[in-house]
Amino acid sequence: TTEMTTQEEAEIQISELELLSSMFPYEEEFAVTDQLALAELKHYVENESAEVPSSKVQFILNVKAEMPNASMVVEFSMACALPFKYPAVLPEITVRSSFLSRSQQILLNSDLKTYLMQTCSGEPCMLSAREWVKDHAAAYIDKELSPASGTPSEGTQAEVTTFTRLWIYSHHIYNKQKRKNIIDWAKELSLSGFCMPGKPGVVCVEGLQSSCEEFWSRVRRLTWKRILIRHREDVSLEGGGHAEVQKQRKFSTLEEKCFDAHGARGNHMDLGQLYHFLEEKGCADIFQMYFGVEGH
Repeated sequence: TTEMTTQEEAEIQISELELLSSMFPYEEEFAVTDQLALAELKHYVENESAEVPSSKVQFILNVKAEMPNASMVVEFSMACALPFKYPAVLPEITVRSSFLSRSQQILLNSDLKTYLMQTCSGEPCMLSAREWVKDHAAAYIDKELSPASGTPSEGTQAEVTTFTRLWIYSHHIYNKQKRKNIIDWAKELSLSGFCMPGKPGVVCVEGLQSSCEEFWSRVRRLTWKRILIRHREDVSLEGGGHAEVQKQRKFSTLEEKCFDAHGARGNHMDLGQLYHFLEEKGCADIFQMYFGVEGH
């Protein structure tokens, strides 16, 4: 094959980005993080005399995948950059998820790279990379967490209790029955936290890991326009008695919090009030994860 000109490569990049944005129209699925680089690239394609762009186009692809046992849906974020010679050279991709340990993340990314090296020979491959992540990434969450084989006696050691806090994001929560379910189920499962109805809807539950997972599996079976676990915190408690669990809690019970935006019929919540509430509870950094901006 003849060497592609940089002009052709740039055109392929643009058409691939356009394809991605038509397939994944929502910001939370696909977002270009460097608009300037994209503008430079377009300018370069349209004007033969233009200078070669100085920076790579960077974007994020978010992929939801079910855990192999289908107990929950996990979101993976693919941070991507297209080197100027792409597709003649491979894209740069880093897959992340709050559920992956450092070693699982390294393994996942190196396997993805191997896959791309084997399958992508100078063709646009962002979609196949995304498909691969969708099909394979969840399996890495359980990798090497099982104790090394050969010493069965280890399983008999004291159980380690895990305290979990789930931060759930929903497109909106208005429905009275759902709001009642959230509060009733949390009470039944001894979970504390809060539920902020409106748009968007935010639910935080904390307690024993098994109870949090039971809560999530019930909640996600209800019909939602969109709901996902935005962030998850797990703390291993040696011994894990009742007192240990109580010590980890940042909330005393589960209550509904309405931060009305100046009486706007409870639809849109005042995010400033939510930020201060989270700050009081020592969870201000979570605000950034939900809304991607520093709180005010």
